[in-house]
Amino acid sequence: MEELAVSINPSSHVPIYLQIAQYIRQSVSAGIYRPGELLPSLRQLALDLSVNPNTVQRAYEHLEHEGLVVSRRGVGLFVTRRGDASARSRAADQLRNTLAQAMGDGLAAGLSPRQIRNVFEQSWRQVARSAEDRSCRSR
Repeated sequence: MEELAVSINPSSHVPIYLQIAQYIRQSVSAGIYRPGELLPSLRQLALDLSVNPNTVQRAYEHLEHEGLVVSRRGVGLFVTRRGDASARSRAADQLRNTLAQAMGDGLAAGLSPRQIRNVFEQSWRQVARSAEDRSCRSR
C-alpha cells in the first residue's frame, strides 16, 4: 500500500498537532493504518516529522478523543475497530464543509451556479486523472 506524504507546514494557520492528526486520519482512511494496527510511537513520529514530542502527543490525544485510536498502556496506540469508518466519515464532513465554503466564496465573488459547477467538474476531472496516474505508477 502506498504511504501518504505527510506535509507539515509550520506557517499554516492550522496548528501542527491538527496537521498531524489529519495525516493520521487520512492514513487510516486510505488503509495505510488498519483497525487493530499499532501507530508509530510518539517519539518516532516526532523524529520523523522534526517536531516536538508534545505536539505529537497532543495530536494522538485529539485522535483518541475522536475515538479513532485507543491507547494500551505500555504498548502503544492502536487504530480502533471503527477507526476506518470514523476517519472516512470525518473526511466526508470535512470535504462537505470545504466545498460549501468554496462555493459560497464563488457566489460572493459573482460566479453563477453554473460557473461554480463547471469549476467543480474541471477540478474533479483533474483529481481523478491524477489518482489514476498514481494508481498506474504503483502497479
